Amino acid sequence: TMLRLTSEKPELKVVFDQVGTPTYAGDLALTLFSIIEKELFREAEGTFHFSNEGVCSWYDFATEIALEAGHSACRILPCHSEEFPSKVKRPAYSVLDKSKIKAVFGVEIPHWRDSMRYCVARLKREQ
Repeated sequence: TMLRLTSEKPELKVVFDQVGTPTYAGDLALTLFSIIEKELFREAEGTFHFSNEGVCSWYDFATEIALEAGHSACRILPCHSEEFPSKVKRPAYSVLDKSKIKAVFGVEIPHWRDSMRYCVARLKREQ
């Protein structure tokens, strides 16, 4: 969505007061595949959280996507959640604690920026 919007619009407002960790589905899939393939889950119990490493706001995320895509013509402006017309209520802080999945399964999780760069490059190739 951000690739499209930053290529089409001259200006875009994105909330800066909601913080989380973007997650590349490919990283999640590879982690799950590795856990299943090695049958590491047999000894594990409980809930395991996964998201990429690092933390950012939606504004930070949109800015990085536009920068990586070369969409410099779109001016991205930070705004408060109240200013953004959304039916969805999101928490201000939604960062997951990944210490359990890393400790139990020994997984290394890429930073969201690295995965975002890979994802943007892949999406641009497919266009």
